[in-house]
Amino acid sequence: MNLNLGHHNERILDSLSEGVFTVDLNWRITSFNRAAELITGIPKSQAIGQYCFEVFRADVCETDCVLRRTIESQHPVSSIPVHVYRADKRRIPICISTALLKDENDQIIGGVESFQDMSAIRELQKALLQTHSFGDIISKSPTMHRIFSLLPQVAESGSTLLIEGASGTGKELVARAIHHHSPYREGPFVAVNCGALPDALIESELFGYKAGAFTDAKQDKQGRFAMAQNGTIFLDEIGDISPAVQVRLLRVLQNHTYEPLGSNRTVSTNARVITATHRNLEQLVLDDKFRDDLYYRINVFKIRLPLLAERKDDIPLLVEFFIERFNHRKGRSVKGVSREVMSAFMLHEWPGNVRELENAIEHAFVLCRDEIIRVDDLPEHLIPAGDPPMPTGLTLKEVERSAILQALRRHHGRKMAAARELGIDKNSLRRKMIRLGITNAE
Repeated sequence: MNLNLGHHNERILDSLSEGVFTVDLNWRITSFNRAAELITGIPKSQAIGQYCFEVFRADVCETDCVLRRTIESQHPVSSIPVHVYRADKRRIPICISTALLKDENDQIIGGVESFQDMSAIRELQKALLQTHSFGDIISKSPTMHRIFSLLPQVAESGSTLLIEGASGTGKELVARAIHHHSPYREGPFVAVNCGALPDALIESELFGYKAGAFTDAKQDKQGRFAMAQNGTIFLDEIGDISPAVQVRLLRVLQNHTYEPLGSNRTVSTNARVITATHRNLEQLVLDDKFRDDLYYRINVFKIRLPLLAERKDDIPLLVEFFIERFNHRKGRSVKGVSREVMSAFMLHEWPGNVRELENAIEHAFVLCRDEIIRVDDLPEHLIPAGDPPMPTGLTLKEVERSAILQALRRHHGRKMAAARELGIDKNSLRRKMIRLGITNAE
């Protein structure tokens, strides 16, 4: 059977901004429109008659061909984000949809795939993300943006820094971001969780030891300060170290020297020291549990990171960031979360902060077999009993704005699809967007 399209239909396809091609049941391309040529960089004359996977080189062709899935299941799919390699070997993001190709007798004779170049949209998303980030720290809260505004100067200064914040608020992320924006960026970043090391080990871990320093010391071992030479050492949970270690650490900060265990030779260090704690060091000083002279040494500049519960406006942005991260890591194409999931997220108090949210998204990726994360995909403690109420602390206008933004993001800015999900017509959605100051998916 001749699958080639007539001249009139070809002209119609060539007028579309979306790339479109068709295949027969042997996976050979039977039509290839003008937009497909422009997006892939492959001329129609070279595409016709070739196997689709030789021309349309997507990262799912070999593992999970969407067109094959459509033909075998007889169910079209829509808006699947993938990447393809152009003729010039440039990898670009696209969004694909598929349908069955049938003859006049309603028999399946092939498949149709349409696709859009999402490069411009991705660049806009990256630009948006950059305005809400410093390194890998994502936020749009005024508190965090004040911190962002200070970090470049803090990073450049090379001064000792104290970061305060509860577990999971991103203290190490801040430390790494400061390191990567500092004069020490070419050197190593060495992180030490002081709270996880017993007193018997922490000195040898920090300062190293010489062979024979103690029973099991068979050979010399380099300490973390030596590893961090010309770079940054990050001492997390510094409030947990013993008085003896506090004394030795004070000497390092004062003189930039230390002695490995079992050695009488003084070693110099130029490592920048960044410390962090979830404890109230000022109170520990008042209780004589932390040396005041050490506290003043590490507290040259202090940053306090807020709880996630104090910046819940960041939750949609963080959810999008983590979904994108896990899509990349796991080769998935999850688009977003349902309104019920977002409502559950906004209601939760997040005692584990940003780390707990990241873990919740990763848990959902294990269970989610759809393009949207739903309530049943969440960890059990996040699943609300009965119908989830709307988040507290938000006005009706804020709830409506959040719902519209989420719908637009799930549908890549396509207003018709977003309006359909929201149960309103396209004109109503447009008026609401104007009233709420929404520019597409922002």
